Amino acid sequence: MHIIKLNAIDSTNSYLKELSASGILHDYTVVMTREQTRGRGQMGTVWNSHPGKNLTFSVYKKISCIRKEEIFSLSMATSLAIVKALKKFNIPGLRIKWPNDILSANKKVCGVLIESIIKKGELDAAVIGMGLNVNQTDFGGLPHAGSLKQITGVTYNLDELMHAIVKELQDCENFLAERKLNELKLWYEKNLFRRDKPSTFADKDGGLFMGFIRGVSDAGKLILEQEDAVRREYDLKEVRLMY
Repeated sequence: MHIIKLNAIDSTNSYLKELSASGILHDYTVVMTREQTRGRGQMGTVWNSHPGKNLTFSVYKKISCIRKEEIFSLSMATSLAIVKALKKFNIPGLRIKWPNDILSANKKVCGVLIESIIKKGELDAAVIGMGLNVNQTDFGGLPHAGSLKQITGVTYNLDELMHAIVKELQDCENFLAERKLNELKLWYEKNLFRRDKPSTFADKDGGLFMGFIRGVSDAGKLILEQEDAVRREYDLKEVRLMY
């Protein structure tokens, strides 16, 4: 592991992508910053963090063992690695909210943004960005946001958490290298937030409907069983879990 520590940067993902374009990076190169001024989340959302309070970092991962259409497997491995690492710090009630938000006690404590690097039409590497709410306790009225300290009352060491997560990511990578993608998916589904529980969802037009989360497709779409007992697949832009 090669670690680059920065005081402030617009986005650790953008920084790593620029580095990868300018030369050869070592596998598991980590860029970690005290302050991220333009952190990005899924679908272009902005991730804001108090300087020095949270863990904001990105990992460069060489990934030629899966095809570009299988990139959700890396998302699953990353989510599970974070859950495994946080369990070692006795963080309670950990679940994965599809596709890759990490919840503790029903509060979002971590978000993940994975960006593929394609070369000659094939998946060559990925930049895995993670934003973990650690010691911040004020989230400006965001009802679903939380932090490790808020939940447990403990102040955590950011470096220790980062090393734990990367170690678990290296372990979970074996599922990809050994092509155990179905086993990985079953493990991921076992940890899904509100799986098999009646839940309310909003469609892309804001309409509400009831359904049950039954799992995910190989492409990472959410499989919902609705009131007519028919199972349908939804991508990230088509449905939102209301909780």
